[in-house]
Amino acid sequence: MKAKIEAYENLVDALEALPSIGKKSAQRMAYHMVMEDHFGAMKIAHAIEKAVQSVHRCERCGAMSEDELCPVCADMTRDHTKLCIVEHAKDILQIESSGEYDGTYFVIESVEHLDSGRLIDRVEEGVEEVIFAFTPGIATDALILFIEEKLSGYDLIFTKIAQGVPTGVSLENIDMLSLSRALQERVKV
Repeated sequence: MKAKIEAYENLVDALEALPSIGKKSAQRMAYHMVMEDHFGAMKIAHAIEKAVQSVHRCERCGAMSEDELCPVCADMTRDHTKLCIVEHAKDILQIESSGEYDGTYFVIESVEHLDSGRLIDRVEEGVEEVIFAFTPGIATDALILFIEEKLSGYDLIFTKIAQGVPTGVSLENIDMLSLSRALQERVKV
């Protein structure tokens, strides 16, 4: 019979359920929390509890927010003529950290969950350009076509973020789709 510490094993299982955390990493984190840093573990537990209770989707765009509207939707200095459509709320955090975009957002999790009525309402608020910021792929290309069709009755400019070879990555490490797109969408120097 194996000796089992149920509370520890439950913690390991909970940590292992997180994205990109394997069994060994979960065990190391659990051990650190229960045996080496009780204060840090309680701080993490409190932060998780507070975030789960406080963070929800923005009613306007679907981003993460602690209020009815996220900070981007509530900011009247943003360019409301530009609407960047992303797959996940976490994508907004990445784009915002670049500091290169001053428009607004709309989150869709999938075609099945696309609220086209809400998207149309956003477009009717004065949007002139729809920017697609999706991970490249055949499925996302189909999604772009689907959304363009839904919005075809509006005078909009449709763009998507550039794709291709990332800086500092050798060509041997680039997937064929990215390399093909980089060649197709090359720019004059």
